[in-house]
Amino acid sequence: ICTLVFASLYILCHFIITHFKKHTDFTAVHDDEDAAVNRIALGLCTFTLAVALGAVLLLPFSIISNEVLLSFPQNYYIQWLNGSLVHGLWNLVFLFSNLSLVFLMPFAYFFIESEGFAGSKKGIMARVYETSVVLLLLTLLVLGMVWVASAIVGNDAASRRSLYDLWEYYLPYLYSCISLFGVLLLLLCTPFGLSTMFTVTGKLLVKPRLLEDLDEQLSCTRLEEAAVSRRI
Repeated sequence: ICTLVFASLYILCHFIITHFKKHTDFTAVHDDEDAAVNRIALGLCTFTLAVALGAVLLLPFSIISNEVLLSFPQNYYIQWLNGSLVHGLWNLVFLFSNLSLVFLMPFAYFFIESEGFAGSKKGIMARVYETSVVLLLLTLLVLGMVWVASAIVGNDAASRRSLYDLWEYYLPYLYSCISLFGVLLLLLCTPFGLSTMFTVTGKLLVKPRLLEDLDEQLSCTRLEEAAVSRRI
C-alpha cells in the first residue's frame, strides 16, 4: 500500500513539474551528458515533491481513515486502514523528508552546477564525484557551525549528546527548525496573498447596488439635466 501510494504521488508530481517547468530546461539540451544530468535532477526533484505532498496529505489521510473505520467497523474491505499503516506512513515520511532535505535537494543543485574536477575525464561519474565532495564539505561545515553554536550556548552533556547521536536528536531538531521557518514564511506571505486575492476579485466582480440611495441618484440626475438645459 505504501508503494502504491508513493507511486501515485510520484506520477502526479512528475506531471506537475513537467507542466510548470520551462521547455528548455530538460528537453532542448543538445549535449547528452547535460540531458542525463537534467533528467537525474528532475527525478530527484520529483521524489522530493512527492515526499512533501505525502507529508501534507498524511494528516487528512489519518483523519479520514479513522472516520471511515469508525463508520464501518465490521467491513472487511477497509480493515487495511489501521493504525499500523498510518504509523508506518508517518515513519516513512519522516525518513524520506530528512533524506530529501539533507541529501537529495543539495545533491540535485550541486549536480546540475558541477562540471567535474580539473584534469579528470568528462562524464556523469566525474560530476558525481565532484558533487559528493562538495556535499561532504558542506555537511562538515554545517556540523561544525552547529557544534560551535552548541558550545557557545551550552557546554553540557545534553548538547554533546545531541551532536553525537545524529539520528535521535540532530535530525529531528533540524527538521523542526526548518518546519518552523516554513510556518513563519507562510504566516508572513499569507496576508499579502489574501490582500492581492481580494484586490483582484474586487476588480473582476461587479459591486452590488443594493445599498445605494435612489433618491440621491434621482436628484443628481435632475441637476445634470438642468445644467444641460441651461447650456442649450
